[in-house]
Amino acid sequence: MKIGIVGLGLIGGTYAKCLKHYGYHITGIDHNQETIDYALNNTIIDTGSTTAEGYLGDLDIIFICLYPNDTIKFIKKYHTSFKKGAIISDVSGIKRNVVFNLDFYNDPETFELVFAHPIAGSEKSGIKHSDKAIFDGANFVITPLETNTEDALGLIETLAKQMGFKNVSYLSPKNHDEIISYTSQLTHIIAIALMNADKKGFSTNKFIGDSFQDLTRIANINDTLWNELFFNNKDFLLRSLKQFEDELGKLKSALEKKDYDTLKQLMQSATEKRRKLQ
Repeated sequence: MKIGIVGLGLIGGTYAKCLKHYGYHITGIDHNQETIDYALNNTIIDTGSTTAEGYLGDLDIIFICLYPNDTIKFIKKYHTSFKKGAIISDVSGIKRNVVFNLDFYNDPETFELVFAHPIAGSEKSGIKHSDKAIFDGANFVITPLETNTEDALGLIETLAKQMGFKNVSYLSPKNHDEIISYTSQLTHIIAIALMNADKKGFSTNKFIGDSFQDLTRIANINDTLWNELFFNNKDFLLRSLKQFEDELGKLKSALEKKDYDTLKQLMQSATEKRRKLQ
């Protein structure tokens, strides 16, 4: 089976490393020649090019590992170039906008779009930081369309598990965007706000421990990508922010009123919920 990966960044590079392990022929496409050279020299891919022309029609599966808006542009540009029967999948962290713009092109008689989201990553970027360990035990979401075939969905799920993902869930694009606004986007906003709350009264780096480092790791953020993600999911993200602000207000109120019992109850509630995630 011939697999193409468009965009050899952190995620695309990790896709390539994981799938090449199973003997698939991997073609990498990236606009940066240095990235292609690195991928070839380190046997991450079998063939590579800075242009998609001449390659897409020979690929059985293509993973578009680009930013959401670029994913839309790529598929619209090349939708007549894909091999008949090919499966095209994405890695976008938001789904409604991508599906809305591309659902029109989905036709199993020509090629099939299977929208997916590998919920994994790193504060680092680029193929040089790609690492199979990123996917080990992580979660993977597929947002199926009514027109998707069971064979195509099953194949993407199989490949996800081969790449190391532990849980593969199926959600509607709307439900995906709703939950991801809380589990991913809100956490990034909290990290950003926490770092920006540092007024430099002290040499902060001399007084931090694991808790601060864990909470702020993702504040080292790709602002171009996350601007896209935030604004394309603004409605759900604002709702999650409001819910967080409400909970923050309860903590603030308990402190102001010296309400020890309420503060303890809020802590106990959080502890209980966190333990259920393990």
